[in-house]
Amino acid sequence: MSRRLAVPQPERRPDRPGPGPVPPAVLRSLDLAVLRRIESLIPGEHLTMQVGGGTELAMIRPYHPGDDVRHIDWNVTARMREPHVRVHVGERALTAWLLLDVSASMTFGTADRRKADVAEGVALAIGHVATRRGNRLGVVTAGASTGRALRPRQGRLGLLGLLGELRAEPEADGAGETSLGAALRRTAALARQRGLLVVVSDFRGPRDWEEPLRSLRGRHGVLGVEIRDPRELELPPVGDLWVVDPETGRQLHVNTSRRRLRKRFAEAAQAERDEVTAGLRRAGADHLVLSTQGDWLRDLAGHLRRSQVLHRGTAPNPSAVGSATPRAAEEAAP
Repeated sequence: MSRRLAVPQPERRPDRPGPGPVPPAVLRSLDLAVLRRIESLIPGEHLTMQVGGGTELAMIRPYHPGDDVRHIDWNVTARMREPHVRVHVGERALTAWLLLDVSASMTFGTADRRKADVAEGVALAIGHVATRRGNRLGVVTAGASTGRALRPRQGRLGLLGLLGELRAEPEADGAGETSLGAALRRTAALARQRGLLVVVSDFRGPRDWEEPLRSLRGRHGVLGVEIRDPRELELPPVGDLWVVDPETGRQLHVNTSRRRLRKRFAEAAQAERDEVTAGLRRAGADHLVLSTQGDWLRDLAGHLRRSQVLHRGTAPNPSAVGSATPRAAEEAAP
């Protein structure tokens, strides 16, 4: 009697609402829209040396008894007046890698959900598609004090490993800055076979990720999914406020009643995000921005349908604002 592996469900709380509904019908639609683009990496860039049931033509040769009659090339047969069959280059399964940011800044969220919840949803959606039809999924996590790597596994085992990582709460405040560059170099050491890399992060902290990401782009298709919260880009006019960086614990007191300060904060925050966009562009990665507000799944599906990347390979004040806003606040302060 066979045993089915149970898929554990992560705990949901008001402060950890999760990604929201991910209907099976939407996943099937996403699969139909995206799977061919993911697997288009296989025949073009993932050819093996043996012949087999792939889509790339290796040769046409005379028919031998025992050959599959479905492979007969009738045009050549008619010209040569002798049965000929088409022999294709064998294919191997695609390996997809998910690099998940589990740093303290991912716990921030002032809209419908936290950044970590959106990251969870993106990981599950990509995981469902990337583990279909024998393809494999590997997972690497990036944090200041923690970082794990799960080697690629097929199907349900791959999803179980992914869910295990998603159940772990992001790091506590003050754990330190996260090095995405170190996590990318760890991924490069594991991802020897050409495939697809999806980086899910808020891209806050040291800008040490551009060079290793560019190096990975030379071998893999790369999609950078940046997750933002609306409050990270603007300050509300609520008077005195402590702005806190959850990764380093750095704090800054600001008076948000001043319109000029709010404007300078918004400009500095947007400039910081523009630097991230430019860095991803220089690295050759496809770039998608998702928000903690609104329907992230619709935005993800729409981007993947349009994208060509898969063709190519603790606060002192309870009202404190988290994430990496102190940098922008320091630039905005007089």
